[in-house]
Amino acid sequence: MKMAVDMINPQDDEKVCDSSCGTGGFVVNAMTCVVNRLKERLEKQYGPKDGWNADITKAYNERISEIAKENFFGFDLNPDLVKATKMNMVMNNDGSGNILQMNTLLPPHEWSEETRRHLADALKIDIESITNYKSIQFFDVIVTNPPFGTKIPIQDQQILEQFELAHIWKKLPNDGWEMQNKLQSSVPPEQLFIERVLQLLKEGGRTAIVLPDSILGAPGLEYLRQWLIHKTKIIASIDLHADAFQPHNGTQCSILFLQKKMQKEIDAEEKNGEIIDYNIFMAMVDHIGHDKRGNKIFKRDEKGNIIVKEEEKMVPERTLDGTVAYRKEIQQEKIINDQTILVAGAFEKWKKEEGIQW
Repeated sequence: MKMAVDMINPQDDEKVCDSSCGTGGFVVNAMTCVVNRLKERLEKQYGPKDGWNADITKAYNERISEIAKENFFGFDLNPDLVKATKMNMVMNNDGSGNILQMNTLLPPHEWSEETRRHLADALKIDIESITNYKSIQFFDVIVTNPPFGTKIPIQDQQILEQFELAHIWKKLPNDGWEMQNKLQSSVPPEQLFIERVLQLLKEGGRTAIVLPDSILGAPGLEYLRQWLIHKTKIIASIDLHADAFQPHNGTQCSILFLQKKMQKEIDAEEKNGEIIDYNIFMAMVDHIGHDKRGNKIFKRDEKGNIIVKEEEKMVPERTLDGTVAYRKEIQQEKIINDQTILVAGAFEKWKKEEGIQW
């Protein structure tokens, strides 16, 4: 989650959402990312946080509350998970007000009156403008892990008719695909969530979405990949370790980082009959830091001994006169064998080389 959030890099003034938030890990990490950036800026100006006066601390806390209230959103169908997310947000700088219990895939006009009104107030839009799937481009950033699996297919025709990916697609002689008028009888939820995420994004908005590898490689889903390339710029693809979601789920997954194309880009490419070529960042995570049972795995040397690193930390202590002093302390720590902590740094370097601004 931290890797995905660091790579998608939400900014202070951007609207951030998890459209299937579960217990809120992505939203909490995104909020923490923005808050840490705010803290770093203030520490450069006023010194370490422990030494701030009451006015600076108050301004800092008020800014956090403002960001949380205006910019962070989470939706989930399960009311118990919504409660858990709200608690996690309260424990991590708040932002619990915009965590809503709802079926994200429902047609927007079927969202409850309370949900639509809350969204309209939080986003400062007219409630009457929330009408259908074409009118919900609310967010700059979406980072999410949607539910997936053939055991929970979506069969409701009212839901399916909102999505191009719910239609039957026909293979053309030129190896392209053409959408037909007829709907499929059922569609796995993760396929619909891809399109819903893009419907929720503003033009130029970006998403990090966890998907099963079948979407990226199954021959029968070639039309979906063509649709994705047509609608988005694929920024990055991170191949996760098979044990990434163990001990709870053994599905092999990747994280796709996508940027929604502007409509004028899509129109120009359709007119020219070709998509502009570009580079894609790709990485494979071979070590995820835990085994199938969820036990931590630590780095070892050539002889099999666990590698221990020593860190010199400055520990704050308050003196008798009330000032804060720091003393050096050497701490030993075992290194978890987790490559996800390396990916964001490599991506940041690549992003600069490619001229990507966010």
